[in-house]
Amino acid sequence: MKFAIITHVPHILQQKSYFAYAPYVREMNIWTQYADEVIIVAPKTDLGTTAIDIGYNHENIEFVPIANFDVLSIKAIFKTILKIPKISWQLYTVMKKADHIHLRCPGNIGLLGCFIQALFPKTPKTAKYAGNWDSRSKQPWTYKLQQWILNNTFLTRNMQVLVYGQWEGSSKNIKPFFTATYAAKDTIAVIPKELNEVVDFVFVGALVKGKNPIYAIHLIENLYQKGYSVRLSMYGDGVERQFLEDYIVAHQLEAIIAMKGNQTHEVVKKAYQESHFVILPSESEGWPKAIAEGMFWGCVPLATSVSCVPFMLEQGKRGVLLELNLEKDIEKLILLLKNQTDFDSKSQSALEWSRKYTLDVFEQEIKGLLKQDSKSRN
Repeated sequence: MKFAIITHVPHILQQKSYFAYAPYVREMNIWTQYADEVIIVAPKTDLGTTAIDIGYNHENIEFVPIANFDVLSIKAIFKTILKIPKISWQLYTVMKKADHIHLRCPGNIGLLGCFIQALFPKTPKTAKYAGNWDSRSKQPWTYKLQQWILNNTFLTRNMQVLVYGQWEGSSKNIKPFFTATYAAKDTIAVIPKELNEVVDFVFVGALVKGKNPIYAIHLIENLYQKGYSVRLSMYGDGVERQFLEDYIVAHQLEAIIAMKGNQTHEVVKKAYQESHFVILPSESEGWPKAIAEGMFWGCVPLATSVSCVPFMLEQGKRGVLLELNLEKDIEKLILLLKNQTDFDSKSQSALEWSRKYTLDVFEQEIKGLLKQDSKSRN
């Protein structure tokens, strides 16, 4: 089977192997193990690999580099108009020879892929929509356009669209799904986390406004000012990093807040294991991996009520749904910090829920999806 991947994720060529963002590649390594040939259509970057990049496992990969683009300014729109014909032809050429087309959405490349896949109604296809599928949520118009095309059974045929959560108005194309980071073999016992000493919080994610890392800092700062022994470790990088570092210094928070930058999978896993809470006050998410990963190790999640997060936290029974109102959220946290029994209950519930979604289960689901497509081809 020739398996074509259409993605906006930048790829790096190093020592004749292709590297990209680790969580994405780990997932794609599961998909591609069932393929004889893999064709990757993606932007190529000359930047070197970092701690959060890994390589593909497949030995038969054809890489088709395409130009990246955006529509964030008049100048960028003009450049995009010039680039689209060539990119579209590249996508068409790859899709024409593929036995299975896999789109990664939402994204600019995914948007083009949504249009061009309509020309191949008989080719088995899957799309992974990694964002928020909730049509009522505030999103860029390009995201909503991708949702509309993928959900439309006339334009999009022979397609299974994997989305996070169950939503009204979904067509037969849409399949509620999940994602995973850890395997069944990782389900080792977790040492109970006591609240009578320093309470550790962890933030894992891109340091961008959409993830709202400054709110995580405000929570810890406020608890500290109220006399609580708290500590926050922040893992990730991004355009907001300098602003956050400056804020920490200006407010003399260096003793309780540490910026760790991008770190390896093992370093982050250890941080989860040693933390009481995982925080993600994000404005938009699909299936927030950082929350699911922290829950796997008994961290009580603190997250905003976006996408399928309320389902993940069972409406607050296995975590705290943040309202982004500092006074109210601090009040909720203080009540929990004063109640070891409630904390233990939420921690255990979070752990048990997250451990239902292992890589083993994920792999079986992917295998089932591809098996269905194999039957449709024969």
